[in-house]
Amino acid sequence: MRLVIERGELLRALGHVTSVVERRTTIPILSNVLLKAKDNKLSFKATDLEREVVEAVGADVGQPGAVTVPAHILHDIVRKLPDGSEVEIKTDPEKERLTIAAGQARFALQTLSPEDFPDVSAGELTHTFDISAADLKRLIEKTRFAISTEETRYYLNGIYLHTAKSGNAEALRAVATDGHRLAQVELSLPKGAAGMPGVIVPRKTVHELHRLIEASGDNVSVGVSQSKIRFQIGTVTLTSKLIDGT
Repeated sequence: MRLVIERGELLRALGHVTSVVERRTTIPILSNVLLKAKDNKLSFKATDLEREVVEAVGADVGQPGAVTVPAHILHDIVRKLPDGSEVEIKTDPEKERLTIAAGQARFALQTLSPEDFPDVSAGELTHTFDISAADLKRLIEKTRFAISTEETRYYLNGIYLHTAKSGNAEALRAVATDGHRLAQVELSLPKGAAGMPGVIVPRKTVHELHRLIEASGDNVSVGVSQSKIRFQIGTVTLTSKLIDGT
């Protein structure tokens, strides 16, 4: 793999995906970000096995390939590179390392096989619909304060998203409670959401989603199944497992 990418684009994408990478984990591959270079695009994927964030940005790809490297170390390196610099990234398969070069700076990181990287997003999503970033942000901000943090009551550790009757019309309703207070907000049912299963979106996913949509004015594409939910926000895709408690 060999490519050149603008430092700002690289930093922005790494900032999005590394947010789901735990700094301490007993599974080495989960400390890494998966990089794939192909068709003048560099894609990034990171996961903690519960959530997965993927983003693709433009890059001058000289040789396609895939590799995984420590996510937070790579992010820290790129942050310290000069603003506006062109960053060259290439792999040395024999030495199992990735080199990053910009100007006079040069760094090398150990790699792990991309074949070992888990895929949280696999599986069919039975219902898909679009919602404005503003509406989704309102659903989150009006309910997330009531999410329980008590781990023994895991089924309260998220927002219950479901369809419901509101007067004579169908609505998309979000509900959260910690057992002492309850927050509920709804909006007109988006096209494609009718018949979707009721799902509990985990607290960590809710906070990550809010962080991503704050920087976006785009519509958000939502896909739902009995076990997963996916949000497409601009060039970023957030996939999450659901809480089993509905």
